[in-house]
Amino acid sequence: MASITLHGNEIASLGTLPSVGSAAPEFNLTKGDLSAASLADYKGKNVVLNIFPSIDTGTCAQSVRQFNKDAAALENTVILCISKDLPFAQGRFCGAEGIENVEMLSDFRDGNFGKSYEVEFTAGPLVPLHSRAVVVINAAGNVIHTEQIGEIADEPNYTAALEALKNA
Repeated sequence: MASITLHGNEIASLGTLPSVGSAAPEFNLTKGDLSAASLADYKGKNVVLNIFPSIDTGTCAQSVRQFNKDAAALENTVILCISKDLPFAQGRFCGAEGIENVEMLSDFRDGNFGKSYEVEFTAGPLVPLHSRAVVVINAAGNVIHTEQIGEIADEPNYTAALEALKNA
């Protein structure tokens, strides 16, 4: 179980992120048009998974804004912003914010992403949402960087995630 807090109070998630060097677990998520998206759809590209509880919180929204800004300069890289929010809420946020450089994906259907990446909360007020985390996957499908954010209200280390891509 990862050590995560919400405003200093410990909350539990399923476990730990995939280890660096391992093959990234496959996933099936839902796009804004309700079609399916899987990791295989991004084969041959570097992938940044920006994982968070809900687009309707300040820190989660800021992570999407920041990665959207950073994504414009990246080659052969896609940034996937993943939560359990309904695709309609994700789309509404992106439309209002002018978000165009990241892809929003939802784990609302069956929660398998949260389970396979072990980011689903299992105790505390945010059950069954996802913890805040970043996973970077290279074009070969291997995990090259992970960050489990210890305090859910904190932003990820954007620089570390993007630096991992330079060596991908």
